[in-house]
Amino acid sequence: MRKSHLLASLSLLCAMALTAVAQPTWSVKRTFHIGGEGGWDYVTVDAANHRLFVTRSTHTQVINTDSGTLIADIPGQKRSHGVAIVPKLNRGFITDGGSGTIVVFDLTTYAVLGQLTALPDADGIIYDPATDLVLAVAGDANALLAFKPDVDPKGSAGAPIKLPGGPEFLAVDGKGKAFVNLEDKNLVAVVNLNERKVTAQWPVAPGGHPVGMAIDAEHHRIFIGCRNPQKMIVMNTETGAIEATLPIGAGVDAAAFVDGQAFASCGDGSVTAISEKNGKFEVAQTVKTLQGARTMGGSSKHLYLPTAELEPATTGRPKAKPDTFMILEVTPQ
Repeated sequence: MRKSHLLASLSLLCAMALTAVAQPTWSVKRTFHIGGEGGWDYVTVDAANHRLFVTRSTHTQVINTDSGTLIADIPGQKRSHGVAIVPKLNRGFITDGGSGTIVVFDLTTYAVLGQLTALPDADGIIYDPATDLVLAVAGDANALLAFKPDVDPKGSAGAPIKLPGGPEFLAVDGKGKAFVNLEDKNLVAVVNLNERKVTAQWPVAPGGHPVGMAIDAEHHRIFIGCRNPQKMIVMNTETGAIEATLPIGAGVDAAAFVDGQAFASCGDGSVTAISEKNGKFEVAQTVKTLQGARTMGGSSKHLYLPTAELEPATTGRPKAKPDTFMILEVTPQ
């Protein structure tokens, strides 16, 4: 074979290999049968310690991702939504929208250390290492709470940052900005965390009813899961410009950015995987999951989705069959 042909063949093989790496095929690898009563909401992944934190309405379960077994169960909530963890302080934080508090717990013993006075409908929560702030949104109060994780666990989450609409979930850029979905206004609010104020409001149109959000901070993009219409919006975090709009399934509730791909988890039993190719975004794959698997947590090469066996629904959200709660582990093949 001539040298030029050999080099061309090698280049083609390398390109094909890179494409294969960038475009993996994801599928359900394992199902963890956990059981226990209650609904479910956000999933928080602690990849370093092989743990999942899953809120279950009146309690929060801690699950080992290696064995798929239950490690601990943190009781005492009225309507739990999300968990943020701060390993350097060995603390976790659970939003309890029903009591308007944030439960503080120990990451080793899982003992409850106290409850912070917060706001009704405390919902999505994350930890931002760049500002060393725990951030929690409260939908009914149109507010963002931002407090230091070494707060007195029996004290208060502090004064809220007012938002121009009802928030659902949020992401941070690692440079002092938070981006908050305003579900009822079809907007993303940009919050300067150092100044504690909203500095911009960006429309999500042609999307609407924005709920899930994930960020690719390196490339200045947020991925927004919208319910009506059913779209994933790719937005530039520096300008608010819409870079792409892609179709997703029905009943989206969460988004993730893992291994260079964005994902939208939908209650209809699908996860949409979105990739960028030659400067354009495209739907790379629709992963079949199970009905009700609408929320999701992600880490390198892993997505985790909670659901349960569901009764047939006539109206509203279908009810889970007793003690059938499970976690789907989705990985690339």
